[in-house]
Amino acid sequence: MNLPNFSAIKPNEIEAQLKALLAANQERIENLLRQGNYSWATLMQPLEECDDRLHQFWSIVSHLHSVMDSEELRTAYNNCLPYLSEYSTAIGHNKKLFEAICSLQNSAEFTHYDEAQRRIIENAIRDFKLAGVHLDEEKKAFYAKIVARLSQVTSEFEQNILDATHAWQKQVSNPEAVSGIPAHALEMAQQTAQQKKLEGYVFTLEAPSYLAVIKYADSRTLRKEIYHAYVTRASDLGPSAGKWDNSHNMREILMLRLRLAKLLGFENYAEHSLATKMAKSPDQVLAFLNELVDASLPRAQQEFKALQQFAKQELDLDAIEAWDVAYVSEKLRERKFSVSQEELRPYFAEPRVCEGLFSIVKKLFNLDIKLVENADLWHKDVKCFAIYDESKAIRSYFYLDLYARPNKRGGAWMDDYCGRRKLQNGEAQIPVAFVTCNFSGPIGDAPALFTHDDVVTLFHEFGHAMQHMLTQVNYLDVAGINGIPWDAVEVASQFFENYVWEKESLYLIAQHYQTEHPLSPDLFAKMQRARNFQSAMQMLRQLEFSLFDFILHMEFNPTEEKQIQQILGRVRKKISVVPMPDFNRFQHSFSHIFAGGYAAGYYSYKWAEVMAADAFDLFLQSGIFNREIAQKYRKHILEPGGTRDFSEMFAAFRGREPNVEALLKHSGIY
Repeated sequence: MNLPNFSAIKPNEIEAQLKALLAANQERIENLLRQGNYSWATLMQPLEECDDRLHQFWSIVSHLHSVMDSEELRTAYNNCLPYLSEYSTAIGHNKKLFEAICSLQNSAEFTHYDEAQRRIIENAIRDFKLAGVHLDEEKKAFYAKIVARLSQVTSEFEQNILDATHAWQKQVSNPEAVSGIPAHALEMAQQTAQQKKLEGYVFTLEAPSYLAVIKYADSRTLRKEIYHAYVTRASDLGPSAGKWDNSHNMREILMLRLRLAKLLGFENYAEHSLATKMAKSPDQVLAFLNELVDASLPRAQQEFKALQQFAKQELDLDAIEAWDVAYVSEKLRERKFSVSQEELRPYFAEPRVCEGLFSIVKKLFNLDIKLVENADLWHKDVKCFAIYDESKAIRSYFYLDLYARPNKRGGAWMDDYCGRRKLQNGEAQIPVAFVTCNFSGPIGDAPALFTHDDVVTLFHEFGHAMQHMLTQVNYLDVAGINGIPWDAVEVASQFFENYVWEKESLYLIAQHYQTEHPLSPDLFAKMQRARNFQSAMQMLRQLEFSLFDFILHMEFNPTEEKQIQQILGRVRKKISVVPMPDFNRFQHSFSHIFAGGYAAGYYSYKWAEVMAADAFDLFLQSGIFNREIAQKYRKHILEPGGTRDFSEMFAAFRGREPNVEALLKHSGIY
């Protein structure tokens, strides 16, 4: 089994181990370059081995830093960032290595390489240029400083969010003050209080706790207090004002990115970002986003007007504030459709949800998923599974870490320990993925009970994992999720979300954890009617984030002190229908663009969702478990990795280019 050994990671040894590994890699590369007469076997394959060895070591450290953070581990992690940055820059600036790879492209052997090999070489040459290989020595040194500082400040940004999130808690002793909050959430809050040796209930800013209050608490005072704490995390305002303030970090990140882009000949970082994406120009991205705005805004305005009318007539609220929106929306949803997330929760117990998920994978792709016994795990709640193909051979492994807990980064994500590649013995390395979420864990003797939204999130992340785990490519750089343009990487994840909505698949997931009764036809019908509730408002929220991100990276000017807030305000004024208080500091915890991979790329969610909706339309026409269509999807979308242009992959599956109307129809906007 090619599984990671988490127990072997000792924080006080990480730095020395990394330095030794980097030195060994650098020595190996120098030896390769001395040989001359380069070929795939003598250059690219050994480089892949170096990359894989480093990735497997650092992926464990990085993963543990995200899910089991500690002072010792954080110190070791931060100490290592400069070494990794220096190593990466040294590789990117190694002109002899660049020329060696160029010689392969110019050789007669290149025409005999397979599609994946040619793609890897083309991508490598592109990436060398984007790393500044042609810069003079002075500019290379400047580039190295920028990249090193960026790695540190983005890490600080994420750590500030984690610290600010976990620093806040609200103890409530009066039962009347928690009126409206579902019993499940109150039990969780009581359990949290007991763990902290406090009376009553304790609410935190971790997602399950925050959402329970903001969506259900009848106390407007409590909703405002938790909202204020949540949207001012890591900022100059709020309960911990200035303590973990990301204001300077945001400006520095943007300034460094702009300098990097200018150094490489781009006008701004948005242009730099698109150099590796499907979208070809900033104008194309803005036109795409504004097309969706134009289609969604009138419907969103109607949705918000209906919300205001309901709030005034039924809840005696003359004006809806930001901390009222989720609460009033939930009340309106229940009134219109007689269904709520909490009513559905007993039908989505973790064991049944996972069992159903695995059954769907089986029905689609004829793959079996089984628990791996005695795997080394980083927490008692984590589970490891293996995927077996039709011939009973193991295709991949994955870990599920589903529950929120202290010292764990918020949100949900998929990451990997290793990808598929051909080993020296001729066998393929088995991919290993991490699927991480932050749902409510078990309370007492009951299993963990998820909301339907939670199940959508799980399927989303598992869709990412499927693309990583089912690849048939034998070269690491373009296997699985590697090499796929960032604005296409969400296709597989958003596609897989659909299986949480269709009756034939939903009934494999949903079963009451106590009675074992399936979801009633009446409850299913209510879910379907409520599916696109406020879908235009939700669409605009994502477009707001996308436009803010892209315009910010197009227009950032280091001399303008308040530009970040001003651009966000400008975008909101144009398209937002929800009132936003002046104290809102959403951007200070927008880790997708300031600490993740979505800088000038948040539009990718919508760009990819167009393709995902269009792809699933073919299943709706032919049957959601149509094995022939599923095999076609697997062949053209999941298995090729980054070996081809994604637009070609999509066209091979769908028979044409994607149609934006599929998303609008899917969202109930058309």
